[in-house]
Amino acid sequence: MAWQKSSTGSSLLPWLAIALAIILLDQFTKTLILGYFQLGDSRTVTSFFNVVRVHNTGAAFSFLAGASGWQRWFFVGLGFAAAVFIVWMLRSHGGQRLFSWALSLILGGALGNVVDRLLHGYVVDFIQVHYGGWYFPSFNIADSAITVGAALLILDEILRVRRS
Repeated sequence: MAWQKSSTGSSLLPWLAIALAIILLDQFTKTLILGYFQLGDSRTVTSFFNVVRVHNTGAAFSFLAGASGWQRWFFVGLGFAAAVFIVWMLRSHGGQRLFSWALSLILGGALGNVVDRLLHGYVVDFIQVHYGGWYFPSFNIADSAITVGAALLILDEILRVRRS
């Protein structure tokens, strides 16, 4: 099938499997949070880490969370557009392992949050890191995958430039 092989001849399936694993892990953890925590609940795990239940109707750092509701569909559309572009990039560059790992993590994270927006109208965040009264905005597995994927993209570019 055309979707199984990239233009470089490598299979697209391993990269899609990584993205699917991220989506499943993300949704599993969010289901646990929704089942065991009420909105606003917080449990201390360590002196710098809490598990919380937060609903984010916006994007990163709650950007546009206060908008009137249009942002839900905007971010769903943006997530789907990003997914199409990423799958196209994976088909074109599937043989580039670090680059493809990065794209797979970003794809899984983006779609994990799109699932939340479609099911709930918001993204379930539950990881809270803090230190000395300073609290980083809550996030989830999908956000973590996107962040690691972005870092891998930067590393891939640095390594590519150094090879040139």
